[in-house]
Amino acid sequence: MKNLSSQQKQLRLITIPVSHYCEKARWALTKLKLPYVEEAHMPPFHRLATNRVCGKSTPVLVTEDGVFTDSTDILQYLDKIAPDNAKLYPSDPQLRRQVEELEDLFDEQLGTATRRWGYFYTINDSKFIQKRWTQGVPSFEEALFPVVYPFMRPVVRKAFNITPESAAQAYEQIKSIFEKVNELLADGRTYLVGNRFSAADITFAALAAPVISPPEHPIKPRHEQELPDSVASEISAFRKTPAGAYVLRLYRDRNS
Repeated sequence: MKNLSSQQKQLRLITIPVSHYCEKARWALTKLKLPYVEEAHMPPFHRLATNRVCGKSTPVLVTEDGVFTDSTDILQYLDKIAPDNAKLYPSDPQLRRQVEELEDLFDEQLGTATRRWGYFYTINDSKFIQKRWTQGVPSFEEALFPVVYPFMRPVVRKAFNITPESAAQAYEQIKSIFEKVNELLADGRTYLVGNRFSAADITFAALAAPVISPPEHPIKPRHEQELPDSVASEISAFRKTPAGAYVLRLYRDRNS
């Protein structure tokens, strides 16, 4: 395993720009102040890039030590090469277990729920999708969006099970996880586990972002006045919770 400085010219992050799992990996790299190149692609063109390195979905991190094809694997790898004062996982076994359990909960439940909720309200708004899918991608991909998206829309709807019923279930699941985070924050703690920023904080903030719409998000959120009233109302309600305020604070402090 190389140390942090020897990896600086080797990191390449393959992303779908709007993906909140890609945002999780992007945030970890930013937090560790690691120079990296982001290679953004629009679906389905991302498969051309990921297939070349034996990946399928994004994010994919390409390093001298290997290729990491899952956001949690990426964070764990970065933790191994991070200096002791910047670790993403606590050295204490009990605290590390708490971080990993929260990370798994957010990955498996929150991330899928916020994605389903978000796409339910935006899947038919091709102008909105085009702005988010094509930010930073090669020009030929952006040019082909009007041709590709009519075919991709039903693929996305089927792959992520986008229906009114599933969106309602997703909303309830998001509320449930926010309530759990509200309880964790009830004692006035600064971070979710222990007294240091960790992978749990990154994962929650990144995967909650679709229902919080932080102004500082690198993929620019939609202005509230452009949103349907029901969506704007739900985002406003989530922002007013302790968990929502926590996400907004982490995004404000992200680059500090």
